[in-house]
Amino acid sequence: MDIKDKLYSMFILGCEGGGYEKILTHPLGGLIFFTKDIQSKEQFKALIKNIKAKSSYPLFLSIDQEGGRVERTENIHNGKKYLSAKFAFEKGENFLKQQTEEIAKELQDFGINLNFAPCIDTNTNPNNPIIGERAFSNNPEEVIRGEKIVSEAYLANGIIPCAKHFPGHGDANADSHLSLPRIDLPLDEMEKFHISPFKSAIKNKIPMIMVAHLHCTCFDKEVIPTSLSKNAISYLKNKLGYDGLIISDDMIMKGVSAFGAVEACSMGIKAGLDMFIYRDSTPETISIIEQLAQLAKNDIELQNKIEASYEKITKFKNVFFES
Repeated sequence: MDIKDKLYSMFILGCEGGGYEKILTHPLGGLIFFTKDIQSKEQFKALIKNIKAKSSYPLFLSIDQEGGRVERTENIHNGKKYLSAKFAFEKGENFLKQQTEEIAKELQDFGINLNFAPCIDTNTNPNNPIIGERAFSNNPEEVIRGEKIVSEAYLANGIIPCAKHFPGHGDANADSHLSLPRIDLPLDEMEKFHISPFKSAIKNKIPMIMVAHLHCTCFDKEVIPTSLSKNAISYLKNKLGYDGLIISDDMIMKGVSAFGAVEACSMGIKAGLDMFIYRDSTPETISIIEQLAQLAKNDIELQNKIEASYEKITKFKNVFFES
């Protein structure tokens, strides 16, 4: 398999732009679905069935289905909504488990196998514009309890959970969709309040972790997103001992897009990312993969990192899809 195909395995793309249809014969990492992709239960099931039929390789079929304001099935639930993490947790651990099981069963019925949840940020900043009720709590011990319940419920019901947003988006005062938030906390404070839920999730064998687009000064004095930071991702792998899949937040977000698409992906791969999310599959997005493949031909470090991530992703898919 050539380097370009190995690179395809590192990308989860959205349906917008339609380019994904032409590359399903390659070992694409997967697809992510948004509200506009889900107009009715029958339509969505048919879409996923068609994608599976056309794909030559197993795919991560993914979604952001947290509950509350991050819920992609709003077109088909006739006003009924799942509660956000905060309010579900406040109703008790049994309620949280039951709601998670309900979400998991619905996703599995559609054909989804990966949910970018739970959100295990500790919401220490009451003015946080992006996390808020998406967090279980402003108390890391409660976040740890919530994560364990949700992740175990997903795994027990055939859905891969992905904990996000490492190293913790809870103290941010800006939205990383719109800019690169700066978190200026010392490492010991980050560890106590924000990293501790990830440490616990790793202990409990969380299969995937999403890295945020944040500038955390405890990892890098220069302005660089944690998603592209060798220091941040090395900490995740080496200090916390994480050997699962590491994926970026959406690479179209303003918190990272200013670095240039090809350069950002190259930096992310070299930093230790295994996978990237792009919310579309336009020709421009697919060309990023093509350009990276050309770049890797003359860059041994990039080649080696791609090889390592490809092996990791393939092994993960073999275990998950055969279990």
